[in-house]
Amino acid sequence: MRMENPVTPLPGPDEKQDSLPEEGEAIEEVRKKRVSAYIRLLTSESLDARWKAAEALGDERDATAVEPLISALHDPYVDVQWIAAKSLGQIGDSRAVEPLIAALTSEDKWLRIGAAWGLGKLRDRRAVEPLIPLLKDKKKMVRKNAAWALGAIGDARAVTALIESSNDPESDVSTAAREALDAINKKRAKTGSDAPGATQ
Repeated sequence: MRMENPVTPLPGPDEKQDSLPEEGEAIEEVRKKRVSAYIRLLTSESLDARWKAAEALGDERDATAVEPLISALHDPYVDVQWIAAKSLGQIGDSRAVEPLIAALTSEDKWLRIGAAWGLGKLRDRRAVEPLIPLLKDKKKMVRKNAAWALGAIGDARAVTALIESSNDPESDVSTAAREALDAINKKRAKTGSDAPGATQ
């Protein structure tokens, strides 16, 4: 059961306050304080506060949140874990690659989904081999997100596995696999390479 502890909304990255000075330094200082407040909320006793903070940090895309979000991958509740994984992908910092790869082996499907999605956003080729086994995951949403991530990364090493997944009995998965293959083929054509793993 979630703990009900409403969080006072903090000004978002696109919100302006009437009293906010126009000077760039002042605006940046407000943004840094907002990010710091969200980082502190990642360790709140309130589950709602933690997952909302994890989500907000993804929108902020601030590199100072990377390590706290990596720690949040080990939150006691998957509500926080999988959102932290997605936010790490949004931020786009390579420090998140190995922790997200490790999260692919989680027993909880939601963390596997979030980790696959985050790795797809990061587009780091180190994730290709760890993602391929998820194309045979027992949960269709995991398979679908793994296929999407492999297409986003665009590495030809995934082609054989994606061809097999294009025949997945679940239409969402087979469609994602075909779209991933199309993305890889387009990338290979653009780079003029047919060698597996040669795409950049």
